[in-house]
Order: sequence, then structure tokens, then C-alpha cells
Amino acid sequence: MKKTLTSVCLAIVALAMGTDAQAQLSSNPDKFLGNITTGWNNNMDYDGFIFADYWNQVTPENATKWSSIEGTRGTYNWAGADKAANYAKSHNFPFKFHTLIWGSQYPNWMDNLSKEEQLKAIEKWMDAVKAHYPDLPIIDVVNEAVAGHAPAPYKDALGGDGVSGYDWIIRSFEMAAERWPDAILVYNDYNTFQWQTEQFITIVKTLRDAGAPIDAYGCQSHDMLNLQGTDLAPTFVSSMDRMHNELMMPMYCTEYDISTTDDALQKKAYETQIPYMWEKDYCAGITIWGWFYGQTWSQAPNSGLIRNGVERPALTWLRSYMQSTAAKNAKSPFPGMKKEASIYIKPASIFVDKGEKTTITVQARLRTKTIKQVELYVKGTLCSTMTEAPYTAEYTPAMAGDYALKAIVTATDGTKYERYGGFTAQNPRATVANVPGTIEAEDFDAGGEGISFHDSDNKNEGSTSYRSNGGGVDIVTGNGGYAIGYTAAGEWLDFTVNVTEAGTYNYEAFASSGIDGSGFTISLLQNGQFVQLAKVNVPKTADNSWDTYKSITGTFAAELPAGRQRLRISISSPYCNIDKLVLTLKSAAGIANVTTDGIGEALQNAPMYNLQGQRVDDSYRGVVIIGGKKVLRR
Repeated sequence: MKKTLTSVCLAIVALAMGTDAQAQLSSNPDKFLGNITTGWNNNMDYDGFIFADYWNQVTPENATKWSSIEGTRGTYNWAGADKAANYAKSHNFPFKFHTLIWGSQYPNWMDNLSKEEQLKAIEKWMDAVKAHYPDLPIIDVVNEAVAGHAPAPYKDALGGDGVSGYDWIIRSFEMAAERWPDAILVYNDYNTFQWQTEQFITIVKTLRDAGAPIDAYGCQSHDMLNLQGTDLAPTFVSSMDRMHNELMMPMYCTEYDISTTDDALQKKAYETQIPYMWEKDYCAGITIWGWFYGQTWSQAPNSGLIRNGVERPALTWLRSYMQSTAAKNAKSPFPGMKKEASIYIKPASIFVDKGEKTTITVQARLRTKTIKQVELYVKGTLCSTMTEAPYTAEYTPAMAGDYALKAIVTATDGTKYERYGGFTAQNPRATVANVPGTIEAEDFDAGGEGISFHDSDNKNEGSTSYRSNGGGVDIVTGNGGYAIGYTAAGEWLDFTVNVTEAGTYNYEAFASSGIDGSGFTISLLQNGQFVQLAKVNVPKTADNSWDTYKSITGTFAAELPAGRQRLRISISSPYCNIDKLVLTLKSAAGIANVTTDGIGEALQNAPMYNLQGQRVDDSYRGVVIIGGKKVLRR
């Protein structure tokens, strides 16, 4: 009865105040105050309340996730998504597609596919969405890829980590941009205002600097209270400021809620946090995650703004605030809630050698206007002014370090649009070993953290001062020399080597571990991606001691091409010490299978190798077939 009376009263008030009484809370034409569908039925209007009387943007809570649409392979259910999309269209406000790529709520049939089949399935999924929604205005392209959140388990199909560490995300954005060039493409993650802010910044900055077509970052804002739920999140302002200062990109506040039964505390959070976000000119909009008490995502679930048919004080305050001059006049990076400019700065590589000329391309496109010129700045100094596409410039970094980039695109009507980027110049990598030969683990490439190595912290726990340019990589004494120790999963080391002869190689790794289950992988950089050559399982070589090193042998899964190559050792399971790798040639690339009948021709046309698989000169005579391998002897 109470709900019915409330609805009637609201209707009477609306009639008394005129037709605008129940217009959306926000009247700002350039940024939205949105919400989500309610319940698994994907309701828009609910319990007598009209969605469009409050909100001017909608995100389906679940209906546009891959598993909801294509739970059965090749069968698509658009009903829930269409409910929201059609409602938004009929009320002329944005519909956000959430999300294309996510490690949760994807169809489980993907797990049974090969990497090649997974890529085809992803392409087909995006094509299906494109066919059904050809003009999406906003898309969460990738959701929650920070380590420990929900990175897509099928990411290797999209290129895996690759050189940048996030090649699979870059490819996801490229695929989305190919299909929706005018959509605002967003990377979304949680809860970046309170946790793992640095990791979030690293991902977004890497995407931006690599030239990925990312237009904005989305900051999920669930439970914006402290961990006890009794006060405001203490890091909110500092985290938001830091993200903007380091990324200089448009931002969305996504999935905002305040879960508490305390009306006063919820209102206080809204009063403090909403204006701080809304009034920033880089904030493009806020989406609240649910508005009915008991029907929201939060675990309580008590974050709703309407309880028992009555608006909670936070919602009453929000209506009042949205009518203020500050709220109405707040600027947005997307006027009219649409993307006019697509500007991405793409250096030839995000890591270049000091003193080496590099190419920088500004990919620029305006939706409704014409480009007059594109200016590229490097470290604040004008590098090039370009008036015709392709907008490409060359630059040679004189010193090692970070180089900030900025592109200013000027339209013929004088409007200017900006985009920031960057790359890192490193000291040239040293070729540390010839192959066949020995690669000492401590002689990894020069360059720096994230360039030639990655260590989980910058503290050197090693027992030596073998080198000063190794960052936090831990170098210890062991096995008669030096070794890498105190390893953690995810750490890696790069080695630039000179392969003197192409072919398939055997490896002998010398390593130690005081526990069971340690290990590492060896990979080769090919076409911008690291391809795994071997997975090395390190046994327990002594009980809780790392002083005993043992030999572990195997054969690479792919050939090494001749010339300058980059190998990477990555720690797959922690707590192994690595001394060195000895690489010997098993077979030469291109050598034909021979028998004793073809000895003369083989000697004339094929390189010769000794029993250890090493290249030898022509003083060796005779072909011997041992265990199916071709070797030569005197």
C-alpha cells in the first residue's frame, strides 16, 4: 500500500509542477548520470518507478555479457540486451555494451577449443554483435584484466602477453575499433579508486602508449567506503587525481554504489564523491550500479537508492545537486556524449634504443569534421606539423629515459583535440652470448625494469654486487659462479643472442630448488610475440637448500632462426635458482635427410656437425645416422 501511495503522490507532484518535473536528474547535455537494468528480467521501469524519470544512460547488468548472449555456441539470445537498447533509443540516451572480452561470464564451451578455434570464435562473437548493434555509442571492450581480477583465460588466442605485456588487450581494442570506429572504447576494472591503482595505471598507460584505440578508462566504484564500511574510502581523491595525472585520458565512473543501511553515511558518500567526479572536465559520466534496495549487485544488498518505495536521502540530495549550476555546466571530454575525434599515437615500438631513429604515427580521424593539421610534440617540443595522412614523423632519442608524446589535431573550424602517449628509450641491449654456446642467467640484457627484465620488487636480495644495472633482479653466488635467485612467478629476463646457425637446439639448464614444483619457460620473440620453446620443470635438488644445482635437458619445440634473436626466461613457478643454459645444435635448418648412399652430395650441400651437434669444418668426413639424427665424423 505504501508503494502505491508513493507512486500516486509522485504522479500528482509531477502534474502540479509541469511536464519537466520527472525529467532525468541530470540536464547536462554533455555527460550522463546512468544506471543499470534491474534483475535477471532486465527490467528498466520497476515497481512503479520509471527509469527515464531518473537516469539518462543504461548499462545492462548481465544481458550483454558473452555467456548471456551465446551460452550455446552459434545460438544468440538478444532479448535482454534489446530491452535496454530499445529503451535507450526510444528515450534518446546512450546504451553501453558491457562487455566484449572478460575472464568471467564467457561461454564455457570456449574452454574446449584450441587457440586457433578460440580466435575464430572471438571474431565471430564480435561480428555478431556488430551485425546486431552496428552503431554502439559506448563499449566496455575489455573488463577486469588486472592480475588477480579476471583476465580472460583465452587471452593467448588474442596474442597473449607479448612484448608489451598486454598484447591481447591491444588486439581486442583493435578488433573493436575495426567494427565500431565511432564508438567510445573503454577499458574497465575494479576498484581502482581503492585497490591496485598502480596496476590499473600500468595497463591503461601501456595500451595508450602502444597506440591501442582506447578512448577512455572506466573506474568501477563498488562499495566506496572503507573496508569496515563505516566511513568514506580514504584513498578516493588521491587515486583519482593520480590516475588522471598519469594517463591524461577521459574517465568514466562505472558501477558506483554505496552499500550501507545507514542513510546518513550513504548520503555523505554521495555528497563527497559524486561532485568530485562529476565536475572534473575529464569525467564523461557516472553509472550507478542499481537503484532499488534489495535488488542491487552488492552482497548486502543494501546499496539501493529507493527503499520500500521511498527515496533514500542520498537520492533526494542527488536530485538537488544535479539542478545546481555546477552540475549543469560541468564540462565533458565527449560533448553531446559522443566521440568526435579518434586520435591514437603509435610509435614503432614502446621500447627503442637510445640513438636509434624511430617512427611515430598519429592515427587521426574526425567523425563529422575535417582535419586541418596534426602537430606532434616530444617532451613538450614540437617535432612535426603534418597536413596530410598518413601523419608520420621520425625522432631519434638522444638519451635513455621516458619520452612524453602529445598530438594536437586541429579541425578546419579551429577546434582542437589532444591525445597523449609515450615511449621509453633504453640503452642498447648487449649481445650476451653466441648460440650454440652458453647463456649465463645473470648476463641478461641491459635496459631496465619492464624493458629487459621484470622483477616483482626493486629490492636486491642477492648476495653479490655483480652488476649495478639489474634493478631488483636478485643475483646470488652458486654453482661456481653467479646465478639468479629469489625468483617469483611472473618475473622474466631477456637475452639478446647471436644465433650463428639456424636449426633445432637442445638445451641443458643448470638450476636448483629447495622445494618441489619450481620451474621456468624459455621463449623466442617472433613477429612481436614471445613463442614458448620449452617449459623447464626444476626438481627439488636439496631439502630446503638452493646450493645444489642439477642439469635438466630437453629440446626446443621450434627452430631458432639465424642472426640476432631475443630469448626470454620467465619464472612460471617460484623459488628456483637459474645458473645457465647451454644450447647445442640438434639439427641444422634445411639439411636434407641423407643415407650413406648420398654422402658425397650431402657433404657438398649441407653444413657439417660433430657428435655434440656443433658446426665443424670440412676436415670432418662421413655421414653417420645415429638414432635418426644426422651427424658427421672424421
